Amino acid sequence: MNKKRILVLGGVVVVLCALVYLQIRAWKTFDWHMFWIRTEHVNWLYVFYAFALTYLAYGLRAVRWKIFLKPVHHTTTRRLLAPQFVGFAALAMLGRAGEMIRPYIIAKKERLTFTSQVAVWGVERIFDMGAFAVLLACSFLSPSLRELSFYQKLREGSVVLFAFIAAMIVVLIVVRLAGERVADFLHDRAAGISPKFAEFLREKVRHFSNGLATVQDAGSAIQLVVVSIAMWVLIALAYYALTHAYPAESLQRLTIASEIVLMGSSMVGSLLQLPAVGGGSQLATIGMLSAGFHVEHELAVSCGMLLWAVTFMSVIPTGLAIAHREHLSIRAVSEAEEKEAALSK
Repeated sequence: MNKKRILVLGGVVVVLCALVYLQIRAWKTFDWHMFWIRTEHVNWLYVFYAFALTYLAYGLRAVRWKIFLKPVHHTTTRRLLAPQFVGFAALAMLGRAGEMIRPYIIAKKERLTFTSQVAVWGVERIFDMGAFAVLLACSFLSPSLRELSFYQKLREGSVVLFAFIAAMIVVLIVVRLAGERVADFLHDRAAGISPKFAEFLREKVRHFSNGLATVQDAGSAIQLVVVSIAMWVLIALAYYALTHAYPAESLQRLTIASEIVLMGSSMVGSLLQLPAVGGGSQLATIGMLSAGFHVEHELAVSCGMLLWAVTFMSVIPTGLAIAHREHLSIRAVSEAEEKEAALSK
């Protein structure tokens, strides 16, 4: 690992520690001695289980991307596995700035257009949100959630989530089915400003529309739904293993339904992370454990940090190793992706 990567990781750790410190300071009664006592009693076998489940979920992402590409391009899960690890390692190290590295690597490796893989990434996000929404809806069947003080707000939030997913699906369907008309419409509106840009825009919309040709038949749709739900079940089980790695009663009583809610708080928090640093996901998880599930502060911080390390940051060593093996520099790929994205605007 070179000095620049060490500096990046060091910066992530420093800022994350600062964010957690601010949260601890706000509590004022945080007991560091108790924090270490809680942490040293972790069952590391459960941590290993969570690590394995997290890596299996990355494998299912490769399987799903292969299904997405099936209508337009033949590839293998093995070829798509490396980009998943490298892409998520970049996301962990660079924050949202590394989000598009995964579709960029796949586009270059499979000789496809970057715009088409951005479209696949967009569909992937829809399936992710849809799978999580299904799990959240199923979690409402658990009596444990009805005991939560924010249960009603949680139900209202799930309705908003379903509405958002439905709206996104409608937009993608329109662009897919009427791609040429949408491209021509945008071209005509931009032609008066810049004919060159108008032609460029029409071409990009066409590539994006073609990239949306991810579901051609009912069989593929069923496969995508099953793989997506299975992947998020694995992540929920990883959360369950990590929270139950602690012997404390406040964490032992968390059910799978509770883990899904905790997972959702982490997803929402990740939208608010600092550029190239993160922090939102960790703080949201710690906050949900503390305020939502009434876990003592010291235990909430310990568990929140462990969840972040295993389900989000553990991909970095493997991602960097694969990048080294395939002669990829995450920084160079990030810069190339940024240039490609700038040309796509």
